[in-house]
Amino acid sequence: MTAVLVIEDDGVIARAMGAHLRTSGFDVEWADDGTKGLRKLRFERPDVCVVDLMLPGLDGWGLIERARDEGLMTPILAVSARGNEHDKVATLALGADDYLAKPFALPELLARVRALLRRGRTAGDLRLTVSDLELDLIARRASRGGRLLDLTNRELDLLEYLMRHRGHAVSREMLARDVWREPNRGSSLDNVIDVQMGRLRRKVDEEGNDRLIQTVRGVGFVLREVT
Repeated sequence: MTAVLVIEDDGVIARAMGAHLRTSGFDVEWADDGTKGLRKLRFERPDVCVVDLMLPGLDGWGLIERARDEGLMTPILAVSARGNEHDKVATLALGADDYLAKPFALPELLARVRALLRRGRTAGDLRLTVSDLELDLIARRASRGGRLLDLTNRELDLLEYLMRHRGHAVSREMLARDVWREPNRGSSLDNVIDVQMGRLRRKVDEEGNDRLIQTVRGVGFVLREVT
């Protein structure tokens, strides 16, 4: 799942951004000051970082400068109520990739995040293909043989994980840890995983299609290319 780190000290704004991004299929982490945010940027390596400039402690400008000095190349979208031209130019010069003035509409935030993802990835990173199954990671759309699949966000996350591990068995423990973000899995979560996987298989492997998603007895599941 594509990860976005939001560094924003205003909890109301941060929750609104997080909710909108999660609804659009992103995994969102939050830090409420610059020091915590830089630590998360270093160790969690998100795909995109949204940084408010007016942060307590280490401010957004300092965070961006230190991140770039340390060689952290995560795309950064700076947001600020200070929208004058001088601030924009200075922020971009420090290493931010884009600048969004407050107040902003949440759909515009989403569009800017997606644009940074397109900018920071090659075409091969943006689209996964196994046989006639395709997954567009930016548009969050999957198709099989040119037919669009009606998948939920969770099913898209599962499909992406299987496609990235194509040809290799993935266990329920791996799915619990990496897709559900639940390291301490139990039997109830195993049941949820099996139900979700069953739904995904019915949509991907409809009657008439070769079976791509298979069960590996005693292990978990595997997505194999049809030869």
